Amino acid sequence: MERKVFQLGDIVQMKKNHPCGSNEMEIIRMGMDIRIKCVKCQHSVLIPRAKFEKNMKKVLRSKESIEEENGK
Repeated sequence: MERKVFQLGDIVQMKKNHPCGSNEMEIIRMGMDIRIKCVKCQHSVLIPRAKFEKNMKKVLRSKESIEEENGK
């Protein structure tokens, strides 16, 4: 199986929804564990990298595309 590619600052779609109803999360810390923040309610969660890779569906917006939209 191909490893999923993601970077700090990417907006990713998760398999399960957050309790607030959104399934879009922003990656705000990377290491052995990944800290993700809900785009809708701003709640952050620290989860192991293996669990994150298993539960991530796809990258919705990469950090580079977000910066291009904002004109930085």
